[in-house]
Amino acid sequence: MNSKERARTAMLRGIPDKVPLGDFAIDYDTVERILGHETYVRAKAKCQIAYWEGRRDEVVQSLVEDTIALYRKLDIYDIINLCAMTLGLVPPKGYRPEAPRRIDEVTWEYSDGRILKYSEITADITLVYDPQQWTREIRAEDFPLEFEYEEPDPSVFELVDAVVAEFGDERFILGPFPLASEWVQPGGMERSLVLMAEEPELMERAVRSSLARAAVEQAHWVNRGYDGVMDGTDWAFRSGTFMSPAMWRRFCYPALEANVKAAHRAGLIFVQHACGNNWGILDAFMEAGVDCYQSIQPTAQMDLERVREATFGKMALWGGVWVEHLVSGTPEEVRQDVRRALEIAKRGGGFILGSSHSIAVGTSYDNFMAMLDEFDKLRG
Repeated sequence: MNSKERARTAMLRGIPDKVPLGDFAIDYDTVERILGHETYVRAKAKCQIAYWEGRRDEVVQSLVEDTIALYRKLDIYDIINLCAMTLGLVPPKGYRPEAPRRIDEVTWEYSDGRILKYSEITADITLVYDPQQWTREIRAEDFPLEFEYEEPDPSVFELVDAVVAEFGDERFILGPFPLASEWVQPGGMERSLVLMAEEPELMERAVRSSLARAAVEQAHWVNRGYDGVMDGTDWAFRSGTFMSPAMWRRFCYPALEANVKAAHRAGLIFVQHACGNNWGILDAFMEAGVDCYQSIQPTAQMDLERVREATFGKMALWGGVWVEHLVSGTPEEVRQDVRRALEIAKRGGGFILGSSHSIAVGTSYDNFMAMLDEFDKLRG
């Protein structure tokens, strides 16, 4: 089997010749250690600032060249995911979004008072304050139920087309596909949770609007040469879901189910990335037809062996190496994670090795190399 066949077999719960390897993403600091130079690959804040400054072409050139160079060096990886932030569809040529005013080295402010801050933990720039979060009017008319298709600028496909041209025949590629939002968040995460309780009909309208938009885009979608799609919605924290399972069923499950069905109609395998303690909704993943569950978080009580027992024969699993061990553990702890995961994987296939989240910012390079070395010795 080549990498494409190996990963596809595992994602469809079969037994491949070897356990496949993949990760949700490899963040920029590890990429730079591998390539020996600076990069925009998964350099989220750096990309955002460059876009504000009108340097779109510089960013995209780096994304194309360095993503290809990275996976040429990491030929042990069977899967390339182009569904993570900064990867996948890129901004069109000429893109220059509104740039906020820089207040200090880590803080920016938009003209409407919204505040952004840089996080050293994630190397991302995030919205930390919106003065209108709780006062901005949210109406049913904000969520139309009819859409006209708008053809995207061809330049948005520069990265995916280059990666598919380089690796499409040999690696399993997860690429962008028009999906309905699996958690519509008008007014932000916190306000959406309040709206679920106080204005459920409005939230249902928002869900229907997202489904309608996705359906129009899916009707015009053409596969540019990849094998599957990954959605990256987190519904849970360490002790459970952010909302009750009943609320999740009402406001999130319809999009999950629709997305899986649309992906399957398009001939794509569907992977769900979902951090946190998902025990309360795990059965629904399988009910919806999710092919593979990625981001199995042991620190959120999602023990790999227990999850394997609950999903065996119904849904493939992808994970096994604690991201916490990769960041702050020892090489031996990482090797133990690999050994345990591969021992579990021997029991009937349907498993892909990778981090419990990603090769995140702050990952120890020695720990990452230990993961690859132990995997290479034991994968079969």
